[in-house]
Amino acid sequence: MRKKTSPRSRAAVSASASVAGAAVLLGALAAWGVAAPLPSGLGHCLPGPCPTPHPELYNGPLAGRDNNINIFVGDDFLVRGAAAEAEGRIVVLDRFDMDKRTGASAVYNVGVVGVGSRVPPDDGTDFLTAGGDLTVAAGQRLLAEEGRASGVVRYGGTLTGAVIPSAVSDPGAAGPFTELRREFAAASRCYAYPDGDAPREPTGTAVNNGGATVFTGDGVSGLQVFNVDFDLTTESGGQQGITFRGIPSGATVLVNLIGESRTVSTYTGSLPGGLRERLLWNFPDATTVRLVGTGQFQGSVLVGEPHSMTTVTLPGVNGRLFTTGSLTHTSEEGRGGGQELHAYPFDGELPSCVEESPTPEPASPDPASPDPASPDPASPDPTEPEPIPAGSGSDPNPTGPAPSPASPALSPAPADPSSSGDTAGGSTGGSDGGTTGGGSTGGGSTGGTTGGGELPDTGASGSGLTVLAALSAALLAAGVGAVAVARVRRNTPDDEA
Repeated sequence: MRKKTSPRSRAAVSASASVAGAAVLLGALAAWGVAAPLPSGLGHCLPGPCPTPHPELYNGPLAGRDNNINIFVGDDFLVRGAAAEAEGRIVVLDRFDMDKRTGASAVYNVGVVGVGSRVPPDDGTDFLTAGGDLTVAAGQRLLAEEGRASGVVRYGGTLTGAVIPSAVSDPGAAGPFTELRREFAAASRCYAYPDGDAPREPTGTAVNNGGATVFTGDGVSGLQVFNVDFDLTTESGGQQGITFRGIPSGATVLVNLIGESRTVSTYTGSLPGGLRERLLWNFPDATTVRLVGTGQFQGSVLVGEPHSMTTVTLPGVNGRLFTTGSLTHTSEEGRGGGQELHAYPFDGELPSCVEESPTPEPASPDPASPDPASPDPASPDPTEPEPIPAGSGSDPNPTGPAPSPASPALSPAPADPSSSGDTAGGSTGGSDGGTTGGGSTGGGSTGGTTGGGELPDTGASGSGLTVLAALSAALLAAGVGAVAVARVRRNTPDDEA
């Protein structure tokens, strides 16, 4: 008489098969060298309707909406000099302090701006969140509206000064975002030093020839890595161009700027082939970061040192700006105002920096010893009926479908199946970007143009699920673990990507 497998045995076999299937999936992912987005998927445009691609800098009608964070500041955000505006959603863990110089425009715009990608967050959502005090100097105004576009300014500490529309007090304003500081710091370190203190292996070279820094890729790799231990300036500290060569179409570019203090001084206004959306400037060590010059700086920026100060005096920064430290948005002494931070996504594929957890072993039954809950296999089962053949009209397992004649019986068979078998950039451009006054932002000339281009969305957990689902389907088509997958679907919650 054939012994009927007990529920505990069936669960153990199902678990064993699912673990084996997961191991196959992880192996396949590792073989593909699957990369990751920025922490928490913060690089991509989060609908609203996201434009494809984001438009170049202009002051026309709104081009779409992006509800993802464009600017993250782990400490204080200071507005000084004659800085004009910051586009997109802004999150500041501590205080936001606006105190512009005498004679400059009295306004600083957040969320929606006069000149930019023109892709603000949705109306009525938070344009600016500050976990600490929100301070606007006397006679100045912080604006989170333009025409029909209007957002919320939320603060957790004390409000001083004029905010339009009226700011919302919320002591827990920064609570949902505090973990991002740790995540960004860890990611920045991992991108530059994956094995501790040893730098990440570069795929290309970066050479400062005085007039420009030239990045030359290998022409092949999907992730182009450059390690830079010098400032992007002339020998005397002046402005220079930025040029990329040998970057394959669709590749991500990771520039690790190593050192305790780093300056980028450039007049560059554009990059080739939509590189802006796939370029990350990573500062893992620096306590002082300076982004200066007369250009429209392209690409996203990540500053990983929590005790850092990043100072931006460029007319424009075009990309995500994430710092775990403080940010000062200001203007150079003796130069014009209108400095702007513009909202553009990061769609690149970065190295995966997720710490892997050991996979627990399933409690599979020992084939040499019977299940304690089951009778001796040598003796008939006095209580359980004989298995009912498929198609008999009765189902021994009312919670699931009866197996078809083509489906294998659920038995402790082996769970692990055997297997067979030169683009160049650096066009110049960029004068100071306009002034801001009253309730709207003035235009002004902008520094050059930038390239569009996007990669497939990998920023949200859904894309990971899509990859896993595709691999699972391939495995099932090959006849691997079909019954085990059915059991996992019925008895366990879905795994999260």
